[in-house]
Amino acid sequence: MNEHTEAVKSNLGEAGAHLKQAASVAGGAVKSAASAAGDELRLGKAQVKAELADGAAAGLGAAEHLGGAASEQINVLMDKGRDLLDSAAELIRERPLVAFGVAFAAGFLLSKLARSDR
Repeated sequence: MNEHTEAVKSNLGEAGAHLKQAASVAGGAVKSAASAAGDELRLGKAQVKAELADGAAAGLGAAEHLGGAASEQINVLMDKGRDLLDSAAELIRERPLVAFGVAFAAGFLLSKLARSDR
């Protein structure tokens, strides 16, 4: 019995040593994984910050040009309005009676519409 007991103790001692070594290796692996994950997280965070900064700069650039673009559009609309007024003035000069008739008819219709709303 003594021989078997010693064999069991020896085997259990060896198993314990292997378990201890496995735990140590697992701890090291977890530490390495955590370190690598931390490095990746820091890198990702830096990349996100850079992209956000680039996006903000592009947005500010667009805002700077927004006033100029609005001014250009206003100028185009003003030119179209002037062209329309010039065309109307030319039509009135060419056919004053037709222009007066159209204006009278439009005024008459507007007054009828305004009275029918009441």
